[in-house]
Amino acid sequence: MTGPLPLPPVPDPFQLPFHYGALHQVGIDWLVDAAPAHELLAKHHPDLTAATFEDGRALVSLNYQLYFAQYAFGGGVTQEIEFSVIAFPTAEADRLPRLTYAQYAQGWDQTKLLGIARLHVVCDNPFAISAGRELYAEPKSPGWFEVGLPSLNGPAGETWTVRCKAAAIGPDDALEKGLGPLLDVTAKLDGLTGTAANSAPITGYGTDREGRLLAGPMNVYQPYRWYDLGAPEHSGRTRLEVHAPDGDLGRDIRALLADDTPAVGAWTYQSPPVAAHNRPYYLPTGPRL
Repeated sequence: MTGPLPLPPVPDPFQLPFHYGALHQVGIDWLVDAAPAHELLAKHHPDLTAATFEDGRALVSLNYQLYFAQYAFGGGVTQEIEFSVIAFPTAEADRLPRLTYAQYAQGWDQTKLLGIARLHVVCDNPFAISAGRELYAEPKSPGWFEVGLPSLNGPAGETWTVRCKAAAIGPDDALEKGLGPLLDVTAKLDGLTGTAANSAPITGYGTDREGRLLAGPMNVYQPYRWYDLGAPEHSGRTRLEVHAPDGDLGRDIRALLADDTPAVGAWTYQSPPVAAHNRPYYLPTGPRL
């Protein structure tokens, strides 16, 4: 019998836990053929197994995040997009409950062994790229984003549009924006009623350079909103378009998702506002001399 495992190191200058000041997030889920998912996991995370749901299908998820963090030197804003297979540690298979996709999406797995096995993460913050790689073994690469998001400071609506573009990290760890688009994703959730989903903490899996599997849970301090898109009338509410099919990200997306694969669900999270600067008003003044 083996003894307790050591904790992964936390190299300087990073500190844990990492605290988010605000988070805005949208995720889209697809049920897909399990065979390609098992094949990709064997390549990226050999100690994980793809979870299966209805009809023995695996679950693929793509999520976009916009988040703010406050540091000792000031503030930072980061955007990233994750492409993942929902998976569990192979050695823990006998602990898993049997769930439908809808049950999983609403947080019924209280073991939290069903987590996101990240295949690709594209991020616009070089510091966050380094932190993700060093702390959580995330397969992070640089990119940048053009987005349209539901906002109290914008037009009413619940449509999310995200365009992810290529980038590189240049001298002095500066992000150098490229012109080539990688992918577009759209979720039109207007008019739908979401269900409160107690899915946190969300377990994120990584495999480090030495081949060791690690798990990093992320707490979110209020429920997600989950939208059931399984009905045929919702088939046009999401769209995923891959613009760089020959790149690593595009190739893995295409291996799992056909162009006509319908999404089965979407989920969102938006931090509540903490303050509001109100409309100004005029004050009476005396006669001008």
